[in-house]
This record gives sequence, C-alpha cells and structure tokens, in this order.
Amino acid sequence: MNSPLTLQHALRQAHQQGLARIDAQMLLLHVLGQPGASRAWLLTHDQDPLSHDQQAQFAQLCAQRLDGVPVAYLTGCKEFFGLPLQVDARVLDPRPDTETLVEWVLDVVEKIVSPRVADLGTGSGAIALAVQSQRPDAAVTAVDFSPQALDVARANAQRLQLPVQFVASSWLEQVEGVFDVIASNPPYIREDDPHMPALRHEPRHALTSGADGLQDLRAIVAQAPAHLPPGGWLLLEHGWDQAGDVQALLRSAGFVQVHSRQDLAGVDRCTGGQIPDGANVGETVK
Repeated sequence: MNSPLTLQHALRQAHQQGLARIDAQMLLLHVLGQPGASRAWLLTHDQDPLSHDQQAQFAQLCAQRLDGVPVAYLTGCKEFFGLPLQVDARVLDPRPDTETLVEWVLDVVEKIVSPRVADLGTGSGAIALAVQSQRPDAAVTAVDFSPQALDVARANAQRLQLPVQFVASSWLEQVEGVFDVIASNPPYIREDDPHMPALRHEPRHALTSGADGLQDLRAIVAQAPAHLPPGGWLLLEHGWDQAGDVQALLRSAGFVQVHSRQDLAGVDRCTGGQIPDGANVGETVK
C-alpha cells in the first residue's frame, strides 16, 4: 500500500512538473482550507498527509495552472492593496503594478476634502475599492460596460462594506457629473500581441484595444475633459512601451503637468495630466 502523500512531497512534485513554487504553495493552501495561512505554515506542516480527495484536487489545480489559468481564478481570491477580492474569469486578474495607479490617485486627493473619484473599467472593483478603503470620505464611482464585471465588483463592495457607487457605461458615455480625478486601467494590448495566448483564460475585451493598443485610451482622453473641473486629473495605466504615446494624447487634448510614474519594476506604467486651472498653465512635472 502506498504511503500517503505529504505536503512536502506534493509541493516537490508540482515543482518538478514546472509549476512556480509560490503558485503551488498558494494552491495547496487553498486545497487545505488555509487560504489565510502564510507559506511558513506549510513548512511547519510539511509532513502532514494529504487525503486522496485533496491529492486529486491539488493535481487538477496544478494542471490548470500549468495550462495558464491564473491562480486567482483557481482560488477565487486575490489580494489587492491589502483587500481580499473575490475574482473569477468574468474579470481581469488584478496585477500588483496597478497599485501604482491607486497610490497616484491617493496622492492627488490627499488634501481634498470629500474628493470625487471615478474608476473606469473597474472589473473586480480593485482600484475603486482600494481608494474607498483609504479615503472613507471620498465619493467613488466605479464604471464598467460589462454587467458580469459589475456583478463581481458589487459583490466585493458589499462583502467589504465599502460604499462605492456603480454605473454601467462604456467609459464615460453614460456617466454624469464631474470628478476631481478620473483613473483607469483600460485595455491596452495590441490585437496581434504575441503574448496574448498566455492570457487566453482572461476576458479578451479587458485586455486588447485595437491594432496599436491605444483605441480605448484615445476614447478616455477624448471624453474625460467634460467630466473634470479646472485642476482635475486624468490618470491612466498603460503598457510598458506606451508612456510616450499616452503623454502625447494628453497634451494634444489640452492637459498640462503631463508625466508618468514607474511601477515596482521601474517601468513607466501610468501617465497622467491635469486640466488647466490658470495657475498651472505652462508648468511641467518630470
């Protein structure tokens, strides 16, 4: 009779199959019903046996991950800006780099009492919920054209008890009012990008944006000025090589103080600009 498979042996097998160690650890914690435990927990329980059902579930999850399914879809949860978000294939898997955009929003509204913030293409609600969690006084509006995505975002807001308002709209077409800052992590990948097959399990409409990847960014830049007061900011996430293009779009639309911010890897990941208010005309920020 075969000996029961221990946690240590299960992780070793997964690693030998080509699975990243951290992915295997997160999947195993999920199978064990310990999603909140640290990886150190696995070290202190490495000789614990897995039941046959647990072995089968772990093997199935590892196979799906090796096929490219995001870990967040397999566990149903992803932490973003300290918030445990529920995610699935209806929405994009939130990336840590997007926290750069959240930090920029918070910097912009730091000295504004009860700021008005819009998150366009909210998906799981990650950006909107992160801002609301840090600024309870803010009036945060989350926008998405996908009813399925809005269902996910609303469920996250309800579970986290964060009073974000939701609007069904293609960018700002159905949105009313003005905002101190509009932020968006829109689709920005070219339709023919060679990396798309690796992202095949995520919603394509949340990833690609025309032949050059700028179609949705152009639409947002064109629509945003009507919803920003003098001094209001538009902050956009984009691809690693798109900062120059997005800066040009913002300047052409009349934005000032146009500049980019880098992500954790030192890549220009977000670009923003401000509506002129008289005091900032001619100013530049590097």
